[in-house]
Amino acid sequence: MKNSELETLINEKLNSASFSDYGPNGLQVEGRETVQKIVTGVTASQALLDEAVRLQADAVIVHHGYFWKNEAPIIRGMKRNRLKTLLANDINLYGWHLPLDAHPELGNNVQLAQLLGITVMGEIEELLPWGELSMPVPGLELASWIEARLGRRPLWSGDTGPDLVKRVAWCTGGGQGFIDNAARFGVDAFITGEVSEQTIHSAREQGLHFYAAGHHATERGGIRALSEWLTENTDLDVTFIDIPNPA
Repeated sequence: MKNSELETLINEKLNSASFSDYGPNGLQVEGRETVQKIVTGVTASQALLDEAVRLQADAVIVHHGYFWKNEAPIIRGMKRNRLKTLLANDINLYGWHLPLDAHPELGNNVQLAQLLGITVMGEIEELLPWGELSMPVPGLELASWIEARLGRRPLWSGDTGPDLVKRVAWCTGGGQGFIDNAARFGVDAFITGEVSEQTIHSAREQGLHFYAAGHHATERGGIRALSEWLTENTDLDVTFIDIPNPA
């Protein structure tokens, strides 16, 4: 498959044109024209690129790529090394950010819901779904369940939350800024990847359970699902590689 055809295929699947994002979605660094072997991962880190070189991949597809808005436009240090690896090995780099958060089938949010057994009921706003657990559970039990499913202990604040959690809102990655809207909507708990200092005060003062389950851990699902979709719908050789990250 041509690198431009792969870009078009995924753009159409993820409806990328409908998003105003923090960075470019699609082909970010051009490599060889023909793509057959692909490495995928959450972030285009040096470790992931080194694996792509080792596996002689033609392309790397990630959720967190390069060239973010307000990023310094200087190619030096870490950024230079990453781009040098791609260009020297003629590897294409693709990134899809918000389209891979929001997609109703492959997106990070829906994939996290499936992993945690949450039935999606609707959206409070764009990128902020809500749903229900199959049965009410204590807040500590939900924390243990999240740890079991993601392989990472979440930061949990629930001292003023209800005795049982049934209604849940969530946003993968750095979605802690949604907590107030989730609280106003009336959920019992809010799950995201990251936490800020003010997040805990919001949870305590508005009486809900809060879980910071890891930016990386909550966003493995989307790129893994996209990898599986490509394997099922094309003849491409796709390998998902999880580069551990405790954040």
